[in-house]
Amino acid sequence: MSTATLGTDTASKPRLKTSAMIASIAAEGQRTKPAPFGHALVGLAKRRPEIVGMTADLAKYTDLHIFAQAYPDRFYQMGMAEQLLMGAASGMAHEGMMPFVTTYAVFASRRAYDFVHQTIAEENRNVKIACALPGLTSGYGPSHQAAEDLALFRAMPNMVVIDPCDAHEIEQVVPAMAAHNGPVYMRLLRGNVPLVLDEYDYRFELGKAKLLRDGADVLVISSGIMTMRALEVAQRLEADKVGVAVLHVPTIKPLDTEAILREAARTGRMVVVAENHTVIGGLGEAVAGTLLRAGVAPVFRQIGLPDEFLKAGALPTLHDLYGISTDAMAASIKGWL
Repeated sequence: MSTATLGTDTASKPRLKTSAMIASIAAEGQRTKPAPFGHALVGLAKRRPEIVGMTADLAKYTDLHIFAQAYPDRFYQMGMAEQLLMGAASGMAHEGMMPFVTTYAVFASRRAYDFVHQTIAEENRNVKIACALPGLTSGYGPSHQAAEDLALFRAMPNMVVIDPCDAHEIEQVVPAMAAHNGPVYMRLLRGNVPLVLDEYDYRFELGKAKLLRDGADVLVISSGIMTMRALEVAQRLEADKVGVAVLHVPTIKPLDTEAILREAARTGRMVVVAENHTVIGGLGEAVAGTLLRAGVAPVFRQIGLPDEFLKAGALPTLHDLYGISTDAMAASIKGWL
């Protein structure tokens, strides 16, 4: 597959290397913070002795190695056995521990799903699952691309589902996960994670959506990295006299239906749901169902991954191809308008 960005003038773009398949989602020159999950967990564990860290041979690649270095006696390396990992975490939660479990999103949502379902969710155990490479944040093809994780975990009773945008939010999500009594699934951004929301005086609240900016023409309802993209698109379209509002929805379940209905009911605005997830069963369909049941019927569009197995390649190329890059998102919204 060509590494040139599809559908654009390739002559002006540098040829991307294989490393772009696992590159940071941060744009060149963007502010970042290293390993916000790992550092936040270490800080929380200082005052919460019941916290333990558990992983399936992926501590280094989920930023849990920072916790392991700080608290080696509270860290459990379970090997490449995700089903065992989830079952053991449930048992430790039963004994009063609070396991923070890490792996890749594909392994938690597909390989270990029944073990999460039966031993954690059904028993309502206090296990926190934080999973790297959510959606299309890996270029290594369907084996590593968790394009359907939100749909799967949304369907699981007792499970809280969180899709944070940036490092600033992750630092706030970690203590909020611990404060919630019950199982939580969080999409994890690892390594050098962009900083965005600190510029918007943002505070994470479990189960609450936040309007980051207002606009008269389009309402973008988004989660995860797509909120970062939505804010970039809003700034770009401002030059074209297009007002774009951005409603950030970090908690996919429970969904803040009140905020969604309040903003979507304002007349004259097209509603666009943007998510780094298949258009099947994720935030888009959750919002659509919310609007339909309430009798709210704006012009509605979705930006998300297609219902297909995704290609392997450089992430910038794939994000353009599947319509979730800033350029592609801006072009879609302008076209719909």
